[in-house]
Amino acid sequence: MADKNNIEKITTELKSKKMIALVAPSFVAEFQYPKILIQLKKLGFDKVTELTFGAKLVNREYHSQLAKSKRLLIASPCPGIVELIKKRYPKYKKNLALIDSPMIAIAKVCKKYHPKHKTVFISPCDYKKIEVSRTKYVDYVIDYEQLHDLIKKNKLSKVNIPKKKPLFNKFYNDYTKIYPLAGGLAKTAHLKDVIKKNEVKSIDGVKKVMKFLDNPDPKVRFLDVLFCDGGCIGGPRTSKKLTIAQKRKKVINYMKKSQGKNIPEDRKGIYDKAKGLKFTRKSF
Repeated sequence: MADKNNIEKITTELKSKKMIALVAPSFVAEFQYPKILIQLKKLGFDKVTELTFGAKLVNREYHSQLAKSKRLLIASPCPGIVELIKKRYPKYKKNLALIDSPMIAIAKVCKKYHPKHKTVFISPCDYKKIEVSRTKYVDYVIDYEQLHDLIKKNKLSKVNIPKKKPLFNKFYNDYTKIYPLAGGLAKTAHLKDVIKKNEVKSIDGVKKVMKFLDNPDPKVRFLDVLFCDGGCIGGPRTSKKLTIAQKRKKVINYMKKSQGKNIPEDRKGIYDKAKGLKFTRKSF
C-alpha cells in the first residue's frame, strides 16, 4: 500500500510517464470545478476522468444480480464495509456483491483504451488505498489531503480558467454523480423493476451499519451501505470545513448542472466502450 501511495515516486513519474487521474465522485465537495481539472493537468496528468461511467457499469451488474437472486445482497463499492464484514461479520461475507467498485471498473476501461498510461486514483479515504494495493488496474493512489499539498507546493492554488471550460476526458455520465452520497447506488441503479422499495435499505456510518447487521430486518434484500457518515463526502481525508449537509448540496448541484449539457459523443460513457470487459469478481 505504501508503494502505491508513494507521493515522491508519483510526482517523479508524472514528469516522465503518461498518467490518468481517476477522480473519486466526491471530489466536487472538496475541490473547485473545473479548476481542479486545470490543476491536475498542470501537475502532469495527461488525462483526467471521473468514476461516473464506472458507476454506471457496476450498476448494471447490481441490477442483473438482484433480478436473479432473492437472498440478501450487500453492496461492495466501499472497501471499509468489505473489511468490516470480513473481520467482524464473516457470516455475511457470502452476501457481499462480487462486483467491481466504480474505481476498478473505470480503471479497466482506461487500461483498455490507454494501456501504456499509469492510473492514479484520487481518494477521499484510506480504505481505498487498501483496495488499490490489491488490484493490478490502479497503479497509484493520492488522497485528498496529499493532493491539496501538491497543489500548494506547486503554487497552483490560483490558476486561470479559460472561457472554453475544460472537460473530463471521455467516459462521462451525469446521474451517477450522486454515487458518493448515502444511498447513491440504490438511487441510480434503476432497481424498481427487480426489487420492492421496502426491500432496499441504505445506511451510512459504520455504527449504524453494525447496528443493522447485529439485528437485520429479514425483508431487506439489498443493503446499500457506506462506512463513513454522509457517505464518501465524509471520508477521513476530506476537509472538515464544510458540514455533511453543505457537501451533499454541492454534489447534488453539480449533478443538476451537469444534466442536459451538450456533451460530445466521444466523451460520453456508453456501454459499447466497455465491450469485452467483465466487472464481476470471484472473491474478496
